[in-house]
Amino acid sequence: MATITQEWQVDFAGVLLGPGTPYPVGDITGFGTPKVRSQDVELPTEDGAFPGVDYYGTQTVTVEAGIRTPGDPAAAVDALAELKRAASDPTTRKTAGALQTLRVFWPGRDGPKRVLGRIRDVEPVSMAQAVFGWIPLNLVFEVTDPVWQGEPEQQVTLPLARGDDDGGFTAPVTAPITTGVSNPVERPGWATNAGDLPAWPSLKIKGPVVNPRIWITETGRVLDLALTLGESDTLQIDTRPGTRWVLRNGGNVATALSAASRLDLFQIPPGTSEIRWTGADYTNSTRLAVSWRDAHTAL
Repeated sequence: MATITQEWQVDFAGVLLGPGTPYPVGDITGFGTPKVRSQDVELPTEDGAFPGVDYYGTQTVTVEAGIRTPGDPAAAVDALAELKRAASDPTTRKTAGALQTLRVFWPGRDGPKRVLGRIRDVEPVSMAQAVFGWIPLNLVFEVTDPVWQGEPEQQVTLPLARGDDDGGFTAPVTAPITTGVSNPVERPGWATNAGDLPAWPSLKIKGPVVNPRIWITETGRVLDLALTLGESDTLQIDTRPGTRWVLRNGGNVATALSAASRLDLFQIPPGTSEIRWTGADYTNSTRLAVSWRDAHTAL
């Protein structure tokens, strides 16, 4: 991953473009609405159609850039080779599901945002001026997930909650009612998604624990697992589309999920939410790590 330090810079799958680099950027297109996979059904005996569910497909981002190394044609060709290496990386190209990252620091934003996909083209428009150190380029990145993700990755680490603690109050209740926490964000179970879309979390539990149960208070979504983790066991849960799994020490244990546990619905909504979990652990050493990136509709 390239280090973005200023506005207008672009991380093109590990190659830094824009100010301060030999790759000037002229224009970027493709930041609009992704392609739509319509489920419309034509009305058989009438004009028109019945609108069905619309799903987003891929989105093509094109970067009009160049290579500028005045008086140094060898450096220009080396810069082109760097882009071609990123595009032809065999660990991505020959692995189903492997993704590359496009990161953009747009002016007026607090920092860069990212989308996931794959490089589809690194095309020199002309090599006529390469002898002078100038090669115009078209760079094409196919976005497979239309959600723009914030940086850096957010994370909270949570100890077990008491199994009989439902987060309520015990009668009799007298005014003033306080939670004992002056700033809710200081509580370890609070997760803040600063975007405008729900965020997909990744979860990791280090044993020992028996029958862990994780839930998001605001949505009521739960992940309930009937399994035992020893002291050397690690459970990893990923909820992201296309990479959903439940792994214990690398082995699939998705069958341990209860019927009410939906990985495809377990999201952190925009704003601040409370994540809690319970289980049986008599060592008081087990921890749950929750990681996510703020999710945005647009750059």
